[in-house]
Amino acid sequence: MRLVLFLFFLSLANSQINPKNIEIVRDIYGVPHIYAKTDAEVAYGLAWVNAEDDFKTIQVAYLAGNAMLSNYIGLKGAPADFISQLIGSSNLIDEKIDQISKDYMEVVKGYSQGLNAYAKENPDKVLFKKLFPITPKKMLMYSQLQLFISNEGAYWAGKILNNDTQDDFLDQNLTGSNVIAMNSNKTMSGETFLAINTHQPLEGPTSWYEVHLNSEEGTNIIGTMYPGTPNVLIGVNENLGWSHTVNYPDKTDVFKLRMKNRRKYIVDNKEYNLEKHKAKISLKVLGIPIKINRKYYKSIYGPTLKNKSGYYSIRTPTLFNIRALEQWWKMGKAKNFSEFYNIYKMKQIPGFNVGYADKYDTIFYMSNAILPKRAEGYNWKGIVPGDTMKTLWTEYHNIESLPQVIQPKSGFIYNANHSPFKSTSAEENPKEEDYSERMGYETYDNNRSTRLIELIESYDKVTYDDFKRIKYDNSFPSKFNYNFMDISIIESLKLEKEHELFVILDIIQKWDRKTDIDSQGAGFYGVLYYQLVSSYRDDIQRNNNTVSKETLLSALKDVKRYLIDNFESTDITLGDFQKLVRGDKELPIWGLPDVITAMSSRPYKDGMRKVTQGESYIGLVRFNKEGPILESVISFGNSDDPSSDHYTDQMEMYSKFQTKKMTFNKGDIYKNAKSIYNPN
Repeated sequence: MRLVLFLFFLSLANSQINPKNIEIVRDIYGVPHIYAKTDAEVAYGLAWVNAEDDFKTIQVAYLAGNAMLSNYIGLKGAPADFISQLIGSSNLIDEKIDQISKDYMEVVKGYSQGLNAYAKENPDKVLFKKLFPITPKKMLMYSQLQLFISNEGAYWAGKILNNDTQDDFLDQNLTGSNVIAMNSNKTMSGETFLAINTHQPLEGPTSWYEVHLNSEEGTNIIGTMYPGTPNVLIGVNENLGWSHTVNYPDKTDVFKLRMKNRRKYIVDNKEYNLEKHKAKISLKVLGIPIKINRKYYKSIYGPTLKNKSGYYSIRTPTLFNIRALEQWWKMGKAKNFSEFYNIYKMKQIPGFNVGYADKYDTIFYMSNAILPKRAEGYNWKGIVPGDTMKTLWTEYHNIESLPQVIQPKSGFIYNANHSPFKSTSAEENPKEEDYSERMGYETYDNNRSTRLIELIESYDKVTYDDFKRIKYDNSFPSKFNYNFMDISIIESLKLEKEHELFVILDIIQKWDRKTDIDSQGAGFYGVLYYQLVSSYRDDIQRNNNTVSKETLLSALKDVKRYLIDNFESTDITLGDFQKLVRGDKELPIWGLPDVITAMSSRPYKDGMRKVTQGESYIGLVRFNKEGPILESVISFGNSDDPSSDHYTDQMEMYSKFQTKKMTFNKGDIYKNAKSIYNPN
């Protein structure tokens, strides 16, 4: 196998980057600081360290993006392989790859060479040899799949294939992310503060990896990226920093075609041929190779699927743009707000709120999206007619036309996956009436946003310690509910003291709403919450998304039974019920869905649950005139390798609301290095 892979890479030898030009400096937490003359060399080094720490996840991600995942994991990989072919990324990249700047293509090539070099040196770690050599196209294929998923394209494809066009009862917007920025109008020190508070899965293809990238071509950034990404997606350079939260404007449309027959559809009385394609999926069952072909189609509206009700096309801007990674790379090299804002005019990143702060005391918020300019007279939140050119949008709103706040007098911006029309003080918020309903922007608050504004406005001015207390607050607001589930009956329900459920309900009602590890009320409420969302969805939906008295009593009975069956007691705390787990390390952990320190969990063992998504990478930044002072933490450690010292070495800090100091100072980085080496 080593010989086969060697031959793969031999043809690339003439263009290979010299790894001796790259220096990797690992700090005591294993975070790599990568130094080289060029951005391409830094990208090579980034690929090398990323592979050292998480080569398997990188490969799984690329296998999915290149319709090869079924070859590795079998039938479970078929949906990803199908979607990656449905969206036509291969042809799109072939058509538009020349639009990517030469400078950024060198970065992508550098990263791909670094991965190939690592695979060559570690053939036993290669999951599926046909994935190699990694090429820029293969890297971009994975990027397109991730962006299509983030725009809810895969969600709509699934609904169409399942003959389901109804709204779902979804546990949405609860683990999202938070971003807060404050300038000297709000801070006592006159510094500018930024809280990067992402709520991603703690492991897997969309978990964070922390790095410091430094080249002589203007790159000097500390931040995070997904495994397999050639540059930072969220971060801080010497002048500025930014973070993202997921937003929910209407980024994807679904069109129902008017078919003349199986081969033709009609738009404005003109016939069009429906393109027919086959997604080819390969897998092995009991060692026997099996090939599966699944039909899909393409219309002038986009990739098209058939179900019992007809033919439906999906259209989202991700299907027409391939430069999102380049835009993120350029953002990381920006020196001031003007440069940063002008880079957003590329209109390549398809969504995500952005919160920004810099050393010049500038703060900024925008609900970014590549939003189509849509025709009036249609319900764009639902299925729209695919039989008229009026619905075939081709243009997008300008960046200046999106909801945004620049330098508010209030001195703060914030977002917690809620309405962009509630992003600073009430007087300075963007006005909902100034934006077309066809843009589909959110108009709701959630528990996190409600709690954040309560806390922020409780201070005239904040110290840095106040700022950290706001970010690390783990309480629900005094009155709380969910967008998908009204639980106000909890407050008003009364039971006699003799009732078998009185004690459980009483503890929940008297609970201080803090999701502390040692809180019995939080523990009881956590069990109740997961009982409601897992066992009573249909009942709640039928009752207009409201928990009735009958449902609550039934769920409370389940809670009591659950506690006795699994813990032999009703005397538990949240930390008894909810754990932070990696390998053989297990810690009690705070947080629940939709508090600022959001945590979402799955069943673990013995009635316990383990956190899988929520507080992930946390970066806290103070900007003064000299630049940033940065501290950070990640949920487990910076390596996904169980044999690494950095597999779990940040768990204790993370569980205690502690952080590690990060620095741009090269002398300090080298002085305190754990190891210094070249790739290879």
